[in-house]
Amino acid sequence: MATPVPILRMSGICKEFPGVRALSDVDFRLMPGEVHALMGENGAGKSTLIKVLTGVYDIDAGEITLDGAKVAFANPLQAQQAGISTVYQEVNLCANLSVAENIFIGREPRRLGRIRWREMRRRATALLDRLDLAIDVTAPLSAYSLAVQQMVAIARAVDISARVLVLDEPTSSLDAGEVEQLFRVMRRLKDEGIAILFVSHFLDQIYEIADRMTILRNGRLVGEYLTSELGQVELVGKMIGKELEDLTELDEKPKELEAVERSQPFVEARSLGRSGSVEPFTLTIHEGEVVGLAGLLGSGRTEVARLLFGADHATTGEVAVGGTPVALRTPRAATARGIAFCSENRRAEGLIPDLTVRENIVLALQAARGWSRPIPRRRQDELVDKYIQALRISPANPDQLVKNLSGGNQQKVLLARWLIVEPRLLILDEPTRGIDVGAKAEIQRLVASLADGGMAVLFISAELEEVLRLSHKVGVLRDRRLVAELPNDDDLTTGVLMETIASGGRT
Repeated sequence: MATPVPILRMSGICKEFPGVRALSDVDFRLMPGEVHALMGENGAGKSTLIKVLTGVYDIDAGEITLDGAKVAFANPLQAQQAGISTVYQEVNLCANLSVAENIFIGREPRRLGRIRWREMRRRATALLDRLDLAIDVTAPLSAYSLAVQQMVAIARAVDISARVLVLDEPTSSLDAGEVEQLFRVMRRLKDEGIAILFVSHFLDQIYEIADRMTILRNGRLVGEYLTSELGQVELVGKMIGKELEDLTELDEKPKELEAVERSQPFVEARSLGRSGSVEPFTLTIHEGEVVGLAGLLGSGRTEVARLLFGADHATTGEVAVGGTPVALRTPRAATARGIAFCSENRRAEGLIPDLTVRENIVLALQAARGWSRPIPRRRQDELVDKYIQALRISPANPDQLVKNLSGGNQQKVLLARWLIVEPRLLILDEPTRGIDVGAKAEIQRLVASLADGGMAVLFISAELEEVLRLSHKVGVLRDRRLVAELPNDDDLTTGVLMETIASGGRT
């Protein structure tokens, strides 16, 4: 059988930024009709390689060939016109426009210069039917969940792309059913001969859908492998550069969480709820305690966090801090009480991309002091350097624009911002979403260490194993109701959590 000819080949790719060599002599090839996973830790060069391919960045050395012809795209539009379409981890659509308008923006069907609205709606509906998604295409995109918005972005990319589809963390906001729905679409496109470059930090997903994988580490090529011939432990070892015996600790529950003396309650939510958002719930978080929240996408986990941080106004119940009822009507009021919140949407609700790492880290502390009392530069440097080292933020350059960091390092910058104000309760909403195994393990160990030092932590994650690994007790949500609160003892397993979610807390 003849060896298939790559539709896409990248050879000897090099890319440098000031003080950072992001890619060094990287090779990559993509065959027609395959799903090819691009693997590596945050900062390994995955996003840079994709942006080089799609014309976001120029290359310093190397060449790219598409269907045998050398190409050099000046911008993503040129790449799109050549048949390379990309869906990024963060949904980049216009929430105020309709679903149909988002799918065909810039490509609207026209006659005599006028948009054919009926034709556009018909084609949008047909395209979403191809993805088994039945929604009203005339409704504004903002009316739908983040998961549906992600599927709309994929629908747009599928309609544009003729030969190569790049999916950069497309499943990070999807639940299990939606992931399987996406995989059905990917398999269909693969059967049609479309080449798919797939990036995900969910290893089970990689092994379910990918035919081959290319691994990067520190901007260099580790190798290309058939998925069927590379075990998961070996894969993780190649990604982070550690041997098997060094990896076993990633699956162990931190010893400091196995037995913790309960202290006084720090935060008590008493019949707290918000009409149309989450039903009244009661939850107590002690000092030095990690409370996990488990539930499916849309179960109300984020809504609980936003109520406790004052980002949303409660319509029922109250919050007590240190035993005293308080009015948490704004995030500023919550921050003043020692409560910090890292949102799952670090781009829209967390980081300011055009500020430096230093400026992002000191932002909350400066806001607490007031802008009339600027933090002295020497003090800024001391604090920022301390947390860059403590969290291993890479590159360790406080003057680097935060938008140029990998997703995992951006998450660490956001964590540093809140740790610097020394909160008594740290609310973490999906802090490890979309980051690699190594960075995930570092953040998990940090959470354990903070709790050991007396900090209360509310930890939200879609990964049940992660919730079990870190939490002293787990609150289970379903359909925006807190249906159970379970102690994390030897009897609590992911199976029990899944049964609790499925049954709605009924035994």
